[in-house]
Amino acid sequence: MFKNIYCLSFYLFIAFTFSCTSQEETKLKVLQFNIWQEGTIVPGGFDAIIDEVIRTDADLIALSEVRNYDDKTLADRLVKALSEKGQTYYSERSEDSGILSRYPILSQTAVYPLNNDQGSVTKAIIKVKNNEIVFYSAHLDYRHCSLYLPRGYHSSTWEKLDAIVTDSLTIATDNLASMRDEAISALITDALNEKLLDRLVIFGGDLNEPSFLDWTEATKDLYDHNGVVMPWHNTLDLHKAGFIDTYREIYPNPVTHPGFTFPADTPLIPIDKLAWAPDADDRDRIDYIFYLPSDKLKLMDAKVIGPQGSIVRNKRVLETSDDPIETPEGIWPTDHKNVLAVFKMIQ
Repeated sequence: MFKNIYCLSFYLFIAFTFSCTSQEETKLKVLQFNIWQEGTIVPGGFDAIIDEVIRTDADLIALSEVRNYDDKTLADRLVKALSEKGQTYYSERSEDSGILSRYPILSQTAVYPLNNDQGSVTKAIIKVKNNEIVFYSAHLDYRHCSLYLPRGYHSSTWEKLDAIVTDSLTIATDNLASMRDEAISALITDALNEKLLDRLVIFGGDLNEPSFLDWTEATKDLYDHNGVVMPWHNTLDLHKAGFIDTYREIYPNPVTHPGFTFPADTPLIPIDKLAWAPDADDRDRIDYIFYLPSDKLKLMDAKVIGPQGSIVRNKRVLETSDDPIETPEGIWPTDHKNVLAVFKMIQ
């Protein structure tokens, strides 16, 4: 009897040990990259985009400002340029928002198609080892960019106002006049359905809208918020749906780690082309990576990538926050800073 119990315990121990050690862990690097009109604004911008993809060694890349100029598909150009440098990536034609992947794309659709240049959401199902990842890329409506109202500028024309707007209801009404909420609603509905199919969900995008986690009591007198505490609609809806903001998960304090992604001090570009509100401090975090929690996905790190400098009141200034800003050498191809999130994925 004791012998049988010993044998049973031994086999249970072996089975438990095997089940623990058989779980393979894969590092997954996700990059949000506003490529500023496909790198056409900055001299040498397209090549700099390729260099940055290679330098970051990103696995999944959410692209904003895909244009397919002269009917030349950006996806094909990116894949070819990367291949010429010994890198294998996959991409399919899209409009406005795009996806670049180190892993094959099983299917790609437009969850929110581009219409009248009012934003888009692109979705791809990507097989990574034993997991299927639903990866969303968004570039949302730039009009009714209501973060400018408390800073004294019109939200669509960027003309200077006679007075700043600090009433949160007025700001919210203007914000909802954009098409951003329709795009995010479509994304949330689709993503929750995909999660029911046991797929992992990750989303990167330039939302052209701040986060409710950043416009708080602690920051109301900073960065020309002018006393406004604002429950920005779309990040709040994503939060209510269960999405996690990777940067705020790692760095929850918006005072010590504001995580600004726009406007970036792109050195090769004259300052008048970078400053949208020249008399204000309009720095904000509008580029994000989100994910839906899963036992198979663990967030390990997040950082901002780009120039150390920003634009404040029509001047180039260096950031002095505690944000981990990784500054690459060479040409910076965009007026945004990027966001990189690193996950551990369990197979």
